[in-house]
Amino acid sequence: MRYSTNEFSGISSILKIDLKLFAIVMIIVFLGMITLFSVSSGDSSLMLKQGIRILIGLVAMILLAQIHPDNFKLFSPVLYFGGIFLLVLTIFFGVGKSADRWLDLYFLRFQPSELMKIFVPLMIASFYSDKSLPPKFKNLVVAAFIIIVPGLLIAKQPDLGTAILITTSGVIAIFLSGIRLAHIFLGLAFVIGAIPFLWSLMYDYQKSRILSFFSPDQDVLGSGYHLVQSKIALGSGGLFGKGYMNGTQSKLDFLPENHTDFIFSAFGEEFGFMGVLLLITLYVLATFRGMSISIKATDNFSRILSGTLILTIFLYVLVNIGMVIGILPIVGAPLPFMSYGGTSMLTVFAALGIIMSIKSHQRLMRK
Repeated sequence: MRYSTNEFSGISSILKIDLKLFAIVMIIVFLGMITLFSVSSGDSSLMLKQGIRILIGLVAMILLAQIHPDNFKLFSPVLYFGGIFLLVLTIFFGVGKSADRWLDLYFLRFQPSELMKIFVPLMIASFYSDKSLPPKFKNLVVAAFIIIVPGLLIAKQPDLGTAILITTSGVIAIFLSGIRLAHIFLGLAFVIGAIPFLWSLMYDYQKSRILSFFSPDQDVLGSGYHLVQSKIALGSGGLFGKGYMNGTQSKLDFLPENHTDFIFSAFGEEFGFMGVLLLITLYVLATFRGMSISIKATDNFSRILSGTLILTIFLYVLVNIGMVIGILPIVGAPLPFMSYGGTSMLTVFAALGIIMSIKSHQRLMRK
């Protein structure tokens, strides 16, 4: 059975899905699934779990796309403070191997910190929605508290990488609101001044990760092991890769976390530079499509929120790739739509659903 372009457009209009953005993302998801199949040597249970998570993410995306953006703005304080409450619970009752990042409800296990990737930009966009822009200094201070509170709670778990990334997503929201040059320099001075304090709060393993970033070869079997093996995997892929299912670094377990944080390295080993170039192009196209929706937004809330969400997804792409090629410290950031994971997969699809809601409902208002 063949479907015409008009029929696809009709379906996407009913579901309020942006077809271009959806198509790009699903190609990335497909590349992630075949890479996961390869690195797991065809582990059916792993594939089934990931497939279910993707399906749940798609359902969440479609459901959120039906909700009017005004409702997101209305419930933003409830979602934000609910997320703060969950982060506090995680500190006292969280579980995990090396860090207490998960809440285990017996029937459900999830990371509250992942939800804050959406709730923090949502709260800032809501706060600035009825304010004059660029924001006044007092409103910047309020936004800073909105960002810092969850950042500190997540760092306490400890999950410094996610704390930094969520803090950065909040800063992106502030930048999209339009910020004066003087306030930018003031913010930079504050960050630089806070570095010694933040360093004193870090655990030893976090400090070693940062130090290994500058000299990974000094401890190739310890703190520098992940980065060294990642570079070997990517470098051995060459121009066209070793071929699908022929990656040796991941198959022989030299490459750690090859189905989560380092799935990009596993992909690069099998598909080479050309495959990596294709993958990065897809992420860039998705980001441009999301920013196009943001630019065309008709109100401050929709513009700040949609722009922040798509740029936050791209930020995670940049951090993950920068981490595995050695230009950024290893912080444990998953690769959106590709890495194996539950809450992270749901979060990025939920962000897409909100972006699509903003686009579709604005189109309806113009008619």
